[in-house]
Amino acid sequence: MWFMYILSWLALLIQISVVTLSIAAGLFYLAELVEEYTVFTAKVIKVLIIFCTTIYILLFLFEDYPLSIIICGLGSNVSYFFILKQFPYFSTVSPSLIIGTASIFINHYLAFAHFSEVWYPFSEVLAYFTLCLWLVPFAFFVSLSANENVLPTVGEVQPVSTDESDVVSNYFRRKGKKYGLLSFFRYAQDSILPQRMKKQF
Repeated sequence: MWFMYILSWLALLIQISVVTLSIAAGLFYLAELVEEYTVFTAKVIKVLIIFCTTIYILLFLFEDYPLSIIICGLGSNVSYFFILKQFPYFSTVSPSLIIGTASIFINHYLAFAHFSEVWYPFSEVLAYFTLCLWLVPFAFFVSLSANENVLPTVGEVQPVSTDESDVVSNYFRRKGKKYGLLSFFRYAQDSILPQRMKKQF
């Protein structure tokens, strides 16, 4: 009896490890796609925002969700549209990004408060959190590294040097600083995973 109990915990650890590695590999692949196809990614995120806005409108029409949840959700989608205007560049001090980030926490608080008072099946709660609260922020999170390989333009904000007309030099000075999701995965790949050794003949 105790042996099977230990085996069940060992199997659970293996399953968690496999799922974690699968999620990491999927995120790595998505980050690679986002870097290659930034224009298409912006269109996909726009469709996701419209889809999420439509869900909020349908929830207002057909369900008994509080008006505060609907208004806050629609307000966060408006801030996501403003964030999308500067895609793939993200400025941490832009009002739209600050409002969008704050609305994520407010939406979660309102959702937890509502679902703790009113009983819903777990599948419906998970559907609300996945489609209304997590889908668009996750798309933005995956695309954080998209601006690392985008060609420099005059429209980029906050040049590093005092000579603002030298777009290319400013761009390549900033190339050393990479903070996106893809950079994190590449760093993890280089530092954690074993490297292949080339055979020398």
